[in-house]
Amino acid sequence: MKTRAAVAFAAGQRLEVVEVDLEGPKAGEVLIEIKASGVCHTDAYTLSGADPEGLFPAILGHEGAGVVREVGAGVTSLKPGDHVIPLYTPECRQCPSCLSRKTNLCTAIRSTQGQGVMPDGTSRFSYRSQKIHHYMGCSTFANHTVLPDIAVAKVDPAAPLDKICYIGCGVTTGVGAVLNTAQVEAGATAIVFGLGGIGLNVIQGLRLAGADMIIGVDINPDKKSWGERFGMTHFVNPTAVEGDLVAHLVNMTKRGADQFGGADYTFDCTGNVKVMRMALESCHRGWGQSIIIGVAGAGQEIATRPFQLVTGRVWKGTAFGGARGRTDVPRIVDWYMAGKIEIDPMITHTMPLAEINTAFDLMHHGQSIRAVVLF
Repeated sequence: MKTRAAVAFAAGQRLEVVEVDLEGPKAGEVLIEIKASGVCHTDAYTLSGADPEGLFPAILGHEGAGVVREVGAGVTSLKPGDHVIPLYTPECRQCPSCLSRKTNLCTAIRSTQGQGVMPDGTSRFSYRSQKIHHYMGCSTFANHTVLPDIAVAKVDPAAPLDKICYIGCGVTTGVGAVLNTAQVEAGATAIVFGLGGIGLNVIQGLRLAGADMIIGVDINPDKKSWGERFGMTHFVNPTAVEGDLVAHLVNMTKRGADQFGGADYTFDCTGNVKVMRMALESCHRGWGQSIIIGVAGAGQEIATRPFQLVTGRVWKGTAFGGARGRTDVPRIVDWYMAGKIEIDPMITHTMPLAEINTAFDLMHHGQSIRAVVLF
């Protein structure tokens, strides 16, 4: 079949909206009509050429929502008409990782997904007979796409697709980092570095968990009102702090007779390795946990003095907020429908596929929280 897609033909170039060929679903696969797709920093990271796993030409996009139109042989968990969210982190429920219950990082299709192809080693997309790579197993910058059924979450059909597409990455990553990875308890203190789309979702995850003190850190003063809207209790602009930022944050979190200070939990949502170090060192000695969410550039490394870890601080990483896609994503959609979490205010811009490059421009200039492409 023919479908329209925004194709990244080469790193560093703007996307081109063209008509591509899409082969139908094979055994264990489903064809999805994408109705909406968020534009995420991860898409921009790959498009920039900094992603060591980036492949071109490719159809980017991994934060979508749509409707199943066709299922391949052997698919029983989904049917045409189902409303779904594609999952860049699948959940096969059979691989050693899934069975361990210790991680959400399913390995069933990891090798082929990283090669930009379907599990059988081939791509379903082509343009003028040229192979087009899939991206993160999703390729939601296309009006239609094909995914393995283990990488598709069936959701409430009453949920608006132009809003819940954000659950396909940003919402789940932020909220899940709090509830799944850190397992924040009521009354905790927390610091969130970077108040973009992920950081704001960390904040509302902290509010949901009952955190007592939620400090947001961002060099953009406009983020203060955004953070407060989602539950932030204190705001720090590093450019307005005299002296060492870590010392300032540690002092802010001192409570009662506690002479040390430091947050129970910190979250890096910037991808900046220097900020990652500050996030760790802003943790409380003995029990503080620092969660790395942001993705650093290729070849970059994190560093700290061993003393920071020997004295009880913990560095953790998280992918997709530790969520098991087919199990947890429908639950998060239900939270949205019940009003437990907000999404609508964070979708600051919408546009048709033909204007998708504008979404990247808005993101690069810090003018959007999340832009959504509507098909």
